[in-house]
Amino acid sequence: MNATMYRDAANPLAVRKEADGHWADLAECSGIDPEIFYPISVGGPAVMQVAEAKKICRRCPVADACLDWALRAGEPDGVWGGTTPDERRYLRAAR
Repeated sequence: MNATMYRDAANPLAVRKEADGHWADLAECSGIDPEIFYPISVGGPAVMQVAEAKKICRRCPVADACLDWALRAGEPDGVWGGTTPDERRYLRAAR
């Protein structure tokens, strides 16, 4: 496996290299109930749920890799790399 660079959530100017394993192994959401990343609606309590998921993503060292994967895979649901499905549709259209 080629080495991959990841941003360091504690220091945005620093990056670290990970040569082994998969980016998801380093994800901040690892071990967190996945339900938080898959709200069942777009209003009401789901707004707070999305905000909480995005807060976790903001401190994740592999959020960029996660978002890249979600965009390439066309992931239609959930919060990935700090983005909602609507935000990813916009990003894919802008590419």
